[in-house]
Amino acid sequence: MPKPFDAADQSAINTIRLLAVDATSKANSGHPGMPMGMAAAAHVLWSRHLKHSPSNPHWEDRDRFILSAGHGSMLIYSLLHLHGYPVTLDDLKNFRQWGSNTPGHPEFGHTVGVETTTGPLGQGIATAVGFAIGERSLAARFGDELVNHKTWVIASDGDIEEGVSHEACSMAGHLKLGHLNVIYDDNHISIEGDTNLAFSEDVLKRYESYGWHTLRVTDANDLDALDKAFAAANAETTRPTIIAVRSHIGYGSPLQDNAKVHGSALSPENVQKTKEFFKWPQEPTFYVPEDAKKRCLESIENGKKMEAEWKTKRDAYAKTNPDKFGQYTQALTKELPADLEKKLTAFPADEKGLATRQASGKVLNAIAKEVPFFMGGSADLAGSNDTLIDKGGDFSAENYNGRIFHFGIREHGMAAALNGMALHGGSIAFGGTFLMFNDYMKPAYRLAHLMGIQSIFVFTHDSIGQGEDGPTHQPVETLAAMRSIPNACVLRPADANETTYAWLIALRRKNAPTALVLSRQAVPTFDRSKVSAASGTLQGAYVLSEAKGGKPQVILIGTGSEVQLALKAQELLEKEGVAARVVSAPSLELFAAQPKSYQDEVLPPSIQNRVVVEAAASFGWHRWAGSKGRFVTLERFGASAPGSVALKNLGFTPEKVVEAAKDSLKA
Repeated sequence: MPKPFDAADQSAINTIRLLAVDATSKANSGHPGMPMGMAAAAHVLWSRHLKHSPSNPHWEDRDRFILSAGHGSMLIYSLLHLHGYPVTLDDLKNFRQWGSNTPGHPEFGHTVGVETTTGPLGQGIATAVGFAIGERSLAARFGDELVNHKTWVIASDGDIEEGVSHEACSMAGHLKLGHLNVIYDDNHISIEGDTNLAFSEDVLKRYESYGWHTLRVTDANDLDALDKAFAAANAETTRPTIIAVRSHIGYGSPLQDNAKVHGSALSPENVQKTKEFFKWPQEPTFYVPEDAKKRCLESIENGKKMEAEWKTKRDAYAKTNPDKFGQYTQALTKELPADLEKKLTAFPADEKGLATRQASGKVLNAIAKEVPFFMGGSADLAGSNDTLIDKGGDFSAENYNGRIFHFGIREHGMAAALNGMALHGGSIAFGGTFLMFNDYMKPAYRLAHLMGIQSIFVFTHDSIGQGEDGPTHQPVETLAAMRSIPNACVLRPADANETTYAWLIALRRKNAPTALVLSRQAVPTFDRSKVSAASGTLQGAYVLSEAKGGKPQVILIGTGSEVQLALKAQELLEKEGVAARVVSAPSLELFAAQPKSYQDEVLPPSIQNRVVVEAAASFGWHRWAGSKGRFVTLERFGASAPGSVALKNLGFTPEKVVEAAKDSLKA
């Protein structure tokens, strides 16, 4: 029987509450209400049910804790401090300050113990689904001896309302992710007031319809009820669990159950009254009683014991299954075969060629044969995205060993799940959709870059070459938006062999996401005996075809399916005595990261006559276009017509490139 809760537990709970009050008051910024309301639930979870080891925060088989309600960040910072993680009292005192270890919302890679960046509501709970997928996938491959942990989430009303949580939680129920547990902070308050202003559904009935196990705790301060509910959630392994906990935002303060305590620090007068309510000393601030500290620090020894038990199992596994254990280690470290580049698909020259999406499909299957922890799928567009792994098997509730993911028509949920899988570890995962739907998944896509994680996004149907589906499906501004994100690597390969190297780049970027942007229509596979090797893709941009007979007078810079237009324009210009260099620039971000000497080699400063050729908006290209630059780009929406007709009528022809080159030379 577990020992009963005592005064030390209540002391720890109140410490969490008052640390949140003091930190937000000192910063005069933050959200004290949520930590005050959910302190008891968090304490019961962290002290009794969460499998974690503060002395080794990166232990592979730890439970993952995700504070999806990231605005309540002082909750997790207080927990990390009290349980012995490297978050000091000074860190709490510097809450939300420049260079602090305790930023306004939890950030992965910034604060040890924070598993994912949260703040944009819905992202934490949706990313948690990816964690749960990653855990079950790894367990299916290597067994419960090595992999058997839970993902725990504290989510707010806002998380539950946001659309991405609907997508992801529907997916979780369908996949029967029984190692996922969500604690729903049901406090009935949002920024504008009572949630009934805009929200009246029965959340548990909705989750029940998703296939979740649902529980309710009617009092967030009932420690025994919380303990029982969390134990029931841990025991349920065939369905994800959501526990609705009726809490009171700002509990114990004069603003309890008031929206004003959601996002603003308490006034000095209300801080005083709150401490009086809890019989807490007014001074010193950031007071941590010895009994609270002692109770929470029990997690250190408990964690060491759990980790030691796991290491015993791990060592026995390694002795009896050395090959399998080696594969496990490779999966966690994402160790790629040393000769992978040599084993990837090389495509012969072909004037008719194939779509880069088709080339991608061939390349990813070649990768899958060499990299067993490589997996992924599509948001219901696998046939169009060419993202199926031959004989990979469908990942499903009946087969967690499958390597093909069917994310359904849930682009945003897919992106968040990919992030969770990347954060969990043990796989390199990709997800595909049309480029147009990058907008549907933008918050999760952006967070992948903010966190610096290896999510791979496959975007096909990349331009007006999409054709008959028309402007609703023809992205014209999307590339510019994607390239504008810090840490971006947007790769728009010009032919099949550039596509091979684009995939190699994505695999090697272990601490950053990559976007592959691929054509629907066929493009020629260049004869590499006549133009430069496709390995130039690794530098982001390279001289594909040098000017004949001397120094180039003009440089034609293209990406993707429009590079072929530049090559044809080069021939036409040469017939008129104009020397033109063709540069293929599959990734402006990788090119920008090269030494200036290399950039100047490809785009000599002395040659300012340049033409940019891309079936998208010109925004973002001016840096590379030169002072006499001209643009064969698109400053309007597309049109519904066969792809070749749309491209021609909107000005994407070799003749238009020649015209732009001549105009630049006149300047």
